[in-house]
Amino acid sequence: MTPAAAVNDWLRLTLIPGIGGETQRKLLAAFGLPEALFAADRLTVRGVIGDKADLLFDTDNAEAVDLALAWADAPGHSIVTLADEAYPQALLQIPDPPTVLYVRGRTELLNSPSLAVVGSRNATRQGLQTAEAFAKALAGQRYTVVSGLALGIDAAAHRGALAAEGGTVAVIGTGADRLYPARNRDLALAIAEKGAIVSEFPLGTPAVAANFPRRNRLISGLSRGVLVVEAAPESGSLITARLAAEQGREVFAIPGSIHSPVARGCHRLIKQGAKLVETAEDILEEIGPPVAPAATATANEADPVLAALGHDPCSLDDLADRTELAADALLPRLLALELTGQVAVLPGNRYQRLNG
Repeated sequence: MTPAAAVNDWLRLTLIPGIGGETQRKLLAAFGLPEALFAADRLTVRGVIGDKADLLFDTDNAEAVDLALAWADAPGHSIVTLADEAYPQALLQIPDPPTVLYVRGRTELLNSPSLAVVGSRNATRQGLQTAEAFAKALAGQRYTVVSGLALGIDAAAHRGALAAEGGTVAVIGTGADRLYPARNRDLALAIAEKGAIVSEFPLGTPAVAANFPRRNRLISGLSRGVLVVEAAPESGSLITARLAAEQGREVFAIPGSIHSPVARGCHRLIKQGAKLVETAEDILEEIGPPVAPAATATANEADPVLAALGHDPCSLDDLADRTELAADALLPRLLALELTGQVAVLPGNRYQRLNG
C-alpha cells in the first residue's frame, strides 16, 4: 500500500472541493505524483488548470485529511490510490478512474475476476431468488460478484455470493463510513468482513441521487460483464448496462414475462444486443472461466499503450492517434505506467518508454 506520508498528499489533492476527477487527472498527468504537484509553484500549476490552481494553494483541508487517515488506521480499512498495486487494474481501462478508493474489507478482491449482478430495487420474489441463485453459482465458479448494496436485486446478489463463501464487492454511492440503506446494515457488515465495500466518495458523503450513476460506472468498470436480472424501463440498472457496453464489458439480461414492468428493461437490453441468459452456464460459456490478472510487470509488457508508445518520445496527441483512444482514456493508463517505472513524462507533454 502507499506509505502514510504519500497517502496524505493524495488526500490533500482529492479532498479539495472544486477539484474533481478530470482536474485531478490533468494534474497527475502533468506532475506525476501529488508530492511533485504540491512542490510546484502557483504559476506552474495555473498553466495546467487555470484559476482552479488557487484552490490548491488556498484551501485548508487538513482536518478532512486527518479524519481520513484516522479512518484508514482502523482494522480492515484501507485507502487505495492510483499508485497502489492494490488499485483495480480494470478501472484503469475506463476513461474516468477514481484517484483514490476507500475500502472496507479485502482489498485483494479489487483485482479478482469479477462479474456484476444488478437490478431493480422493487424486485419480485422470483427475481430475488433468481439473482441470489445466479450470484451463488458464479461465486461458486470463483468469480467475485460485484453489486451496489441497494435493496432488491443488489442485496440478493451479495447474499448469494456470501452463501457460496465466495467474494463479493459492494460499490456504494456514499462515504465508506456510512451504511446505506439502513435496512442493509447487517448485510453490509457481513460484506465488510468477508468481502469488500468500496467508495470513491469522501468520508461523510450522504446519499445523494447524483452520486449513484457515478457509482454505477465503477460497478461495471470492475467487472468483465454485467448481468441485469430485473429492471424497469427507467431503472438505474440500465445506466450500469449502458456504461458496461461503453467500457467494452459484456452485457447479459434475463428475460421475463411481457406483462411484468420489471422485465421491460431487460427486454430492451436484449433488443439492443445484450445476451439473453437462462442459466449461469450461459454467462460462463460467453466469458470463460475466471483467470486472475497477470502481475503488473507482465501486464505492462503486453500493454497496447506501451507497445504503441515505441521507444522514441511521443506526444499525447500522437499516441491517441496510434491507439485510437481519447486523451482522457490514455492519461490514467500512462500514469499507471509512469508509477510502475515503465514510462517517463518529458517536457512538452511528451512520453518516453523506459527499460526497453
